[in-house]
Amino acid sequence: MSTPEHSPLGKSTVYPDRYDPSQLFPIPRTAKREEIGVSMPLPFHGVDIWNAYELSWLDVRGKPVVALAEFRVPADSPHIIESKSFKLYLNGFSQERVADVDSLMATLVRDLSAAAGAPVDVILSDARARGHAVVDLEGQLIDEQALDIDDYGPPRADYLHADTSGHVVEEALVSNLLRSNCPVTGQPDWGSVQIRYRGAAIDPAGLLRYLVSFRNHNEFHEQCVERIFVDVMQRCRPEQLSVYARYTRRGGLDINPYRSTSAEMPGNPRGARQ
Repeated sequence: MSTPEHSPLGKSTVYPDRYDPSQLFPIPRTAKREEIGVSMPLPFHGVDIWNAYELSWLDVRGKPVVALAEFRVPADSPHIIESKSFKLYLNGFSQERVADVDSLMATLVRDLSAAAGAPVDVILSDARARGHAVVDLEGQLIDEQALDIDDYGPPRADYLHADTSGHVVEEALVSNLLRSNCPVTGQPDWGSVQIRYRGAAIDPAGLLRYLVSFRNHNEFHEQCVERIFVDVMQRCRPEQLSVYARYTRRGGLDINPYRSTSAEMPGNPRGARQ
């Protein structure tokens, strides 16, 4: 069964230190998309960007090697990969001798693409490569509004509205107050989110109330971002829309879903909380 309840989440686990692709646990996207009215063809383009900070293996002489990894899973893949299973899979290389980096990359691409059901891009870089300056999501921060809030879930799309009597605007609105919870363990997932759009001006107070209403909501990162995209599109009717969430890491992995009306894919900026 490929449901979250049958994944390694929330269960006692023997952590492997040898390569084992069977650790990867795919979960179909279909059920949660049906819940929010999304069907094929998808109403968005997108990608799930994963960053791994704990990747290590042995070279042919047995000396450990460490690297950082970026994985890009296309939003039109039939499956997401459950995050704990992803961690177990990557940890399995820790005592595995690998001929060279190209061999490792080929293995990662093959296994992850098989799990996701679509081609996954893999970039490995030196552990010092992410030492560049922190770049937070660009846009107007909406978190400092003086609001009374007492609604923390479930998500309330009716908070969202746009001023259709005014001019068309093009802007990005950013919040660092996104929190949702793992649907199996209940552990919190903390993130920042950028809503970039062109259209009638979105009310920032309503948007913030809406985002805070995810605080006790149980859903995976990718599903939350698709829910936000669909709700904003239905309630505010922008001409163009992109939703980009940058979540903090758990288990050495962070997940950063992006959904957009544009086919152009985003960069991978490391935020201050990452």
